[in-house]
Amino acid sequence: MTSALLACALVTLAVLFYVFYLPGELHLGPEKTRLAYLRERKEAIYENLRDLNFEYKAGKFPDSDYEAMKASLEEEAAAVLAEMASLEEVNATAAAARLRGPGNKGARV
Repeated sequence: MTSALLACALVTLAVLFYVFYLPGELHLGPEKTRLAYLRERKEAIYENLRDLNFEYKAGKFPDSDYEAMKASLEEEAAAVLAEMASLEEVNATAAAARLRGPGNKGARV
């Protein structure tokens, strides 16, 4: 009985160690920027619009449902595109400022 409990305890400890052990160095993927996330979201919305159009043409949705879902996806796409444009504008402004350098604000050419 005692050897069985000891064996169960050892197996339990081994399993817990295996499950919860963290190696010294974790390999994480690259950090996503907001712009990268928005690009992925845009592609997902466009894919959903294509799928919705296909399923509507296949007769799976009535006109009212199709129009409501299409309008919702188009609004979401417009919001994503607007945010992407503003982020790209900010990035372009920051890049132009870096090219000018810290002491060349308003320098004449």
